[in-house]
Amino acid sequence: MKRIYLVRHAQSEYNEKGIFQGRLDSDLTPLGFVQARLCAQYLMDKGIQIVYTSPQRRAYKTALTIADVLNLEVIVDERIKEMSFGVLEGRHFWTMVEENREMFLNWLSNPVKYPLPTQEDMGEFERRVSSFLEDIKEVPYENLVVVAHGGTLHALVCLALNLGLENNWNIHMDNTGISLLEYDGRFHLRYLNDTCHLKLLK
Repeated sequence: MKRIYLVRHAQSEYNEKGIFQGRLDSDLTPLGFVQARLCAQYLMDKGIQIVYTSPQRRAYKTALTIADVLNLEVIVDERIKEMSFGVLEGRHFWTMVEENREMFLNWLSNPVKYPLPTQEDMGEFERRVSSFLEDIKEVPYENLVVVAHGGTLHALVCLALNLGLENNWNIHMDNTGISLLEYDGRFHLRYLNDTCHLKLLK
């Protein structure tokens, strides 16, 4: 049985400011580093053997923090970087929603049918995430962590469970929310967006 712990990156500076990130990058906030360490402590008794991460700074620094606590190697994989949102990146999210309400509601309901203007092609996005998922089935680790982004992790869940990427935004993951996929010849989602490790921050 392979256990794949999916971790959304900790709070970034752009998260804090409500900026639509995509391929843009920003560092973790002080709170983000605390979230990452709490996440690592949660994972300490899970027998984790390796940490995979997106190359983007907010994910990479989350992964490095987890790996430091667990004394593990980090493997960077370009295929799990965030979806590109095109020309809308860098703008305040809620301002864009107010200005383009119908467009965003359509996109959130079905990003395959209603893509954002100039966003990454959904077919290309699916191919790169699917490629990573297929390779993960074959790696010689039973317990592993994947640190990435909301869009990418949602896609991993949708593709693993054959839900289709039209449901990508029907899944929600908070900063350092932990989800568990198990693989025994088929995928099973055991839990989604566990944030119990953050209770000390409330």
